[in-house]
Amino acid sequence: MTTGSTPGSPPSQGSQRKRGSTKDSVALYAVQCYKCYKWRTVPKEEFETLRENFTKDPWFCSRRPDCSCEDDADIEYDSSRIWVLDTPNIPKPPPETERLVIMGGDYTRMDTYYVMPNGKRARCAGDVDKFLEANPAYKSRISASDFDFAPPEVVEETVVSHNFLPLQGCQGQETGEGREAHKIGESREASML
Repeated sequence: MTTGSTPGSPPSQGSQRKRGSTKDSVALYAVQCYKCYKWRTVPKEEFETLRENFTKDPWFCSRRPDCSCEDDADIEYDSSRIWVLDTPNIPKPPPETERLVIMGGDYTRMDTYYVMPNGKRARCAGDVDKFLEANPAYKSRISASDFDFAPPEVVEETVVSHNFLPLQGCQGQETGEGREAHKIGESREASML
């Protein structure tokens, strides 16, 4: 992650994320209840499972132990963080890989990468094919069709000048549009990682 910058200004060049970083821009994941529309935080692994089957199996507060629609939301949808929408039904990352979404420096887009078993990033199906050619032992367990590089869409109205601070965040699912939302960034001081 980068170090702090003054509110309203982009991070300085010295504070930019290093190119080889395997850190996600997303630090907190959330899902929206299909019944009450309240946001509940979930671990990344659970989020990836929910996202994989989102349209067939919507999420309800009652799935979480000791939680109901009567409880306050864990987080609120507002412009205190940058929200991005992800496509539902993206498959879980194959074993020994990790899906990363990285916020672009101009806060208008997200990039999707997969960290492969050798630690290198794949940015497209062609990179996965190259990995499999160089590592044929994985061909029986991984194919390029197991990966979805569709980038999440940044929700423009949540990108306001005070959000141009170091990124931390949250990711969740929005049932109203049948899409998932990632919630990104307060300030660097908010250690949500």
